[in-house]
Amino acid sequence: MGDLLLPEIFYELWQELLLHPLLVSVPVFLVSLLFLFIRRNGSSGVKLNLPPSPPRLPLIGNLHQLGSLPHRSLGALAHKYGPDLMFLHLGQVPTLVVSSAEMVREMVKNHDIVISNRPRNIAPSVLLYNGNDVGFAPYGEYWRQARKISVVELLSIKRVQEFQFVRDEEVATMVDRIRSACVNGSTINMEETLIAVANNIVSRCVIGKTFMEEDGRSRIGELTRELMVLLGAFSFGDFFPRLKWMDVTSGLLGRLKATSTKLDEFLDQAIEEHKAYLVEKKDFIDILLRVQNQKDEMLGFELTQEDIKGILADMFVGGTDSASTGIEWLMAELVRNPEVMKNAQEEVRRVVGKKSKIDMEDINQMEYLKCVIKENLRLHPPAPLLAPRQTSECIQLGGYHIPAKVTVFVNAWAIQRDPTLWDRPEEFIPERFENTDIDFKGQDFQFSPFGTGRRVVLE
Repeated sequence: MGDLLLPEIFYELWQELLLHPLLVSVPVFLVSLLFLFIRRNGSSGVKLNLPPSPPRLPLIGNLHQLGSLPHRSLGALAHKYGPDLMFLHLGQVPTLVVSSAEMVREMVKNHDIVISNRPRNIAPSVLLYNGNDVGFAPYGEYWRQARKISVVELLSIKRVQEFQFVRDEEVATMVDRIRSACVNGSTINMEETLIAVANNIVSRCVIGKTFMEEDGRSRIGELTRELMVLLGAFSFGDFFPRLKWMDVTSGLLGRLKATSTKLDEFLDQAIEEHKAYLVEKKDFIDILLRVQNQKDEMLGFELTQEDIKGILADMFVGGTDSASTGIEWLMAELVRNPEVMKNAQEEVRRVVGKKSKIDMEDINQMEYLKCVIKENLRLHPPAPLLAPRQTSECIQLGGYHIPAKVTVFVNAWAIQRDPTLWDRPEEFIPERFENTDIDFKGQDFQFSPFGTGRRVVLE
């Protein structure tokens, strides 16, 4: 057992229990776990040909092996126990970890529909309107239609171009602030600056304006940060469904409901303001209200206000953190690799020339910069573990039996650093993408930072 890591998450869980004022919960929790252990081990059945699995502990299974960086821990475990497929028990949740591009290919080509569902976890259900968003909605007709609205009405190339002025203005403001700080010899926190820019761009595209508090903080920025923290918080109910009552005593459910109420009030206020002054195609809310008013028969359902709020919440969750974090990683890699930075700078100067402003036509000509961005996404994917899926029925994958109701994680971080697929995989080498047609649209299974198959992240 010496090589098993004491998980930070489980340690904090126990600390929370032991320090909680309702100490009576502790013995009840232990007795409940013991009951579940006896019940599970008392069952019998046919032994299935499951993928290889590391040793697990009673009650908690493999939870203790996740560590604070699960993608790294799971990558190390896969290297030892199952380089392609690995079967875990995270608490009571049977889990499949896919760590090879070939298995992702087989999974998507042969079983994409079967593995397109999402597990019903507590935080997304409470925060994102019980699956009325796009990212966490169950696979089915609603998800297909809601995704269609997002792709056609909100995120099409034409729509992205219409909001180009927003990005230009916010980036120009950021550059002015950085220039001013340099002139004055003052420091600037780039993390906060990048987050603010991402928040402002998303807020202006979605709602038509930014919401700044008196102290200069972004109202939607603070709310988005709360959402991101809670979506990643540990939930008893997610790993031990019969112990979901512990989310009440731990305070998690209360925090989820409080943040959900704040988000709901914020979006309701924004939507009602737009209803009073409805204009044609001004921002995402206006567009969704137009779709709602048209009662488009092609949708197959009536778009409700809850549906609109779910779609809008996705835009904030998916459009701020990943963008700002990705740029942070890119800046760090350029500083660590001065030759790459020099090559990128030379390309920018060559393409832009003496113009004072870079436009999209210029960016489309910057082939080396595109390689730099791809290499950054390879080493630092926005979600190292792609959003979990769930099998809706039994399948055969890689010669193994995969039961129904199994949570499936694709370890994009491990695949994109696989030495059998990439030369010198730990090094930042943008040139590896030159003269290749590899992109990040989900068709190249060795490089899928935004996912693949039906549940690929909206472009």
